[in-house]
Amino acid sequence: MDKQELGAFLRSRRERLRPQDVGLPSGPRRRTPGLRREEAAVLAHISTEYYIRLEQGRAPRPSGDVLAAIAGALRLTDAESDHLHVLAGTAPNRTGLHRRDVRPSILALLERLPQTAGFVMSAACEVLAWNDLAAALMEDFAPLAPEDRNLARRAFLGPQRADETLYGISDAAEFRLSVVMQLRTTLARYPCDPAVTGLVGELRDASPDFVRLWARHDVQTAPMLTKTFRHSAVGEITVDCDTLTLTDRDQYLVLFSAPSGSPGADALALLNLLGTQASHYMP
Repeated sequence: MDKQELGAFLRSRRERLRPQDVGLPSGPRRRTPGLRREEAAVLAHISTEYYIRLEQGRAPRPSGDVLAAIAGALRLTDAESDHLHVLAGTAPNRTGLHRRDVRPSILALLERLPQTAGFVMSAACEVLAWNDLAAALMEDFAPLAPEDRNLARRAFLGPQRADETLYGISDAAEFRLSVVMQLRTTLARYPCDPAVTGLVGELRDASPDFVRLWARHDVQTAPMLTKTFRHSAVGEITVDCDTLTLTDRDQYLVLFSAPSGSPGADALALLNLLGTQASHYMP
């Protein structure tokens, strides 16, 4: 049970709610944002003293029933409720290392995908495997050290100029937020993995933007269904973005493709011909 993180998460979820969101009168002007602690406790049918101790990181481990009641009171989404249980230690917790070895069948699949840029990402946002089209669309990962293939580092500490965005993507702000959410849930699952804790610590030390987003305690984002790259060699490329979870290894297969005959498909075909010499970042 991570008492301090649990308390901070509860506080952030409580403060985002308005009284009218849960059927309470707004009443006179409030000195603090969101619901009061006693209001959250009443909605969850638990004592105010116990709820306050939870937020202060001083309470013993809550039961599953209590967590479910709090999740309902704070209107948590399924992802947020799962995160709450992980923090409380009532859900399966991966206390070892996150896996970075990719199944051979997935490696073979990447090479067989026609006109599709694909890569495998670890739970800690490291690019573990990729095909040639992904290297042409994003960058040639082969000459990079493993730590430099990490998309979280690329997003917050990358070599792009201040007036550029990561790989020319149009939704850079949304991508950075999704990276922070991914790392928050990963840290909850692998609290003893030095690669995960070290990465989060590095980003918190070096990136004020990461610190700002981390303080929001968000753990769920809308799926990115399309993505537009502004590529230095072929111009703007709009592609479908599909992310498949490889549950056995807690990894993600990310695929960029475009409908046949579309401008995006034509641009991907051209990139396929140009190869990695056209990638955004040259080694």
